[in-house]
Amino acid sequence: MKPSIRKLRKFFRLEAERGYDNKAVMGGLANILSSWEMDAREDQLPEQTIQAVISRLRDYHRLSEESREVALKGIWQRVTRETGTETEDQQAAESGTPSPQESPPQAAVEEPKAPAAEIAEPPPVEKTQEPTPEKPPPPPDLDFDTPVTAIKGVGEKKKKALERMGVHTVNDLLFTYPRRHDDYSKLKPIGSLWYGDDVTIIGSVESVNIRSVRNGKMKIVEALVTDKSGAIRATWFNQPWMEGQLKKAKQIVLSGLVEQYLGKLVMNSPEWEPLSEKQLHTNRIVPVYPLTKDITQKWLRKIIHDTVEKYAPHLPDPLPDQVQNEIDLPSLSTAVQEIHFPDSEHALHQARQRLAFDELFLLQMGVLKQKWQWESRQGTVFDPPDEWLQNQLNHLPFQLTGAQKKALGQIQEDLQSGKPMNRLLQGDVGSGKTVLAALAAMIVIREGAQSALIAPTSILAEQHYQSLSTLLTGYEDSLQANQISLLIGATPENEKEAIRERLAKGEIKLIIGTHALLQDPVIFQDLKLAIIDEQHRFGVEQRGTLRQKGENPHLLVMTATPIPRSLALTIYGDLELTVIDELPPGRQPVETHVLYPSEVERAYSLIRGQVDLGNQAFLIYPLIEESDKIEGKAAVEEFTRLQENVFSNYKLGLLHGQLTAAEKDQVMTRFRNKEIQILISTTVVEVGMDIPNATVMLVQGAHRFGLAQLHQLRGRVGRGEKKSYCILIPGSAEEVENQRLQAMVETNDGFILAEKDLTIRGPGQFLGTRQSGYTELKLASITDLKMIEQARKHASTLFRQDPELSQESHQALANAVKQFWTRQSTGDIS
Repeated sequence: MKPSIRKLRKFFRLEAERGYDNKAVMGGLANILSSWEMDAREDQLPEQTIQAVISRLRDYHRLSEESREVALKGIWQRVTRETGTETEDQQAAESGTPSPQESPPQAAVEEPKAPAAEIAEPPPVEKTQEPTPEKPPPPPDLDFDTPVTAIKGVGEKKKKALERMGVHTVNDLLFTYPRRHDDYSKLKPIGSLWYGDDVTIIGSVESVNIRSVRNGKMKIVEALVTDKSGAIRATWFNQPWMEGQLKKAKQIVLSGLVEQYLGKLVMNSPEWEPLSEKQLHTNRIVPVYPLTKDITQKWLRKIIHDTVEKYAPHLPDPLPDQVQNEIDLPSLSTAVQEIHFPDSEHALHQARQRLAFDELFLLQMGVLKQKWQWESRQGTVFDPPDEWLQNQLNHLPFQLTGAQKKALGQIQEDLQSGKPMNRLLQGDVGSGKTVLAALAAMIVIREGAQSALIAPTSILAEQHYQSLSTLLTGYEDSLQANQISLLIGATPENEKEAIRERLAKGEIKLIIGTHALLQDPVIFQDLKLAIIDEQHRFGVEQRGTLRQKGENPHLLVMTATPIPRSLALTIYGDLELTVIDELPPGRQPVETHVLYPSEVERAYSLIRGQVDLGNQAFLIYPLIEESDKIEGKAAVEEFTRLQENVFSNYKLGLLHGQLTAAEKDQVMTRFRNKEIQILISTTVVEVGMDIPNATVMLVQGAHRFGLAQLHQLRGRVGRGEKKSYCILIPGSAEEVENQRLQAMVETNDGFILAEKDLTIRGPGQFLGTRQSGYTELKLASITDLKMIEQARKHASTLFRQDPELSQESHQALANAVKQFWTRQSTGDIS
């Protein structure tokens, strides 16, 4: 027996002999903790055991004598179980030596004990058998895919209720995690209770009665519960059967909130159990599960407890030994047991860490597999002469920035590698991503192949068509005007047919379009580069469809929404990342202000002043038309009011999503040509509209927008060399201090704003339709950068050793990865 356990046994026996008066040690049992903890760590006792002893003995002095006895019994049983002392006790019993396990439960009640110093140590017992394995092999009939109906207590009605929760099998039940835990582990005598305490008490049922209220519609069961220090009344509503149950129980354990009624302390609807060796709903850290109709907390807790006890110890652990040894977290079976029924706060924290790590590790393994599968394919090599590329750069109307040159170099390396490019190009609004896409397209087109650029909206597709037509035609080695084409939903059907025919023949070398490019009749002769703009707007299937229109084409995806590092390692972890972190020279930061709604006239004066200087302005509203359900100003109504009363001497335009494509195009053309001075719009202008002459962005109802959206809107101005302004006006004075709006004032850095947006709102706006695998995260946080990097590191190491997880020792992991990634694709999650 280890010295620390022997010492604990000594003090517990002395305390039992004294009738649990907390005087076995001078100053109380809590005084042994500091020295005992050092001994326990030297003896290498399990951390959860040490923490359990500390947490129980720290509050020992507050307990009644009855509660102290129960507490010491529970501690001793746990210590012996978790340290293997139980085995020593059994061996000692067989050899006739008194068992130390008997001492706390029996010392004060059944038989006289010798003084502590005279307690004999169990003699050494020769072991003739092999040592017991750490985890016994599962019984042959144990199947984790067993339907829940095989569990005692689950009939047809409960089965249907569990299915509504997504629980069909034993495995589903094991991984149905609590949504929270209530800590009822701190026992208190009734006489020490205070209003607002969330505690556990142990007492005797002195009386029980039932009465009717509300003309008999409700029945109330009341029980008077006492211990030596005092009494408290507990009440349950509409549970008449409890009267009989409470009468049968002489001593009970109650856990819940202490409230006050008519000046007396009461407990309303507390959890309760008869006093027994093992409490499931009280006197511990209690799990609280999500519920559905026909499922109660107590019933589900009992079913999960029975399932965990039977199955969890035999759970196969998918993490290879090399990973488990390095992460220093509990085994999967221990983590599942502790996440449901934790022995201490420390054990619960460790269980959460292990299960969260598993989720992120499996996520990374899937992401790396997708990356590896794509890179394992053969890609066409494109390696243009340096002179030709320099000639292309010389014909640009501007010099590339240092960041653009670096990004172009990475794109060139991808195109020369012989593997399909799989790159995410991210850069703030106006950083010059489009010109890099144009150069990549030209490198591919030079060899006679085709390129396609897909954009989320017709307006953005048209803008790309116009800018690329300007950039890539009209000089030696350039494209001919008829080799670039635009295909959007509004393209007349006869023109669509002609474009499709020319694409199939290879006459069109660069096609720009919207979702219309994904439709089945669109066939390429030789698509070798697919470019996707604002990629978070497109789903997995859509990207896959575009890729399938060529033979392993190179893929370049672009976004003006800066991606926080934690998301770059998870959601976009299968892509190579290029960041353009430098704006073109001459750009000035946009000056941003938040105004009270009452100060709107100041914003109008700024707009008038800027327009009088020959500049243009945007006025953005969150709605198209007024709504009874949503408070906020709407573009249509405001357009009329502003034109008649505020800007009557100026030319206004109206743009929103309900206009036809032709109407939108007409408005945009007029605004681009400066025929419209002030554009009233919804967020349809959020992405891609390039008006260098616009210097004011006024956003009404700004509190209704996310940071990423506000940053995109602000990016519509400041695209020239003129000083520009962004004015944010929330719907009420209280919203002026809105966290997102203040962040916009503090910085123009899109990456800082993206991190803040991730913290404030979570990863939803970054996910778009890129959901596969990410909805499976139950405990892990996709913003936990430290754990994500740890999981990525271990997954990368393992992946380099065995990318297909074909080794025998990795079969459990291969199955876990397959189950986690519920929607498997053939290499396209990007």
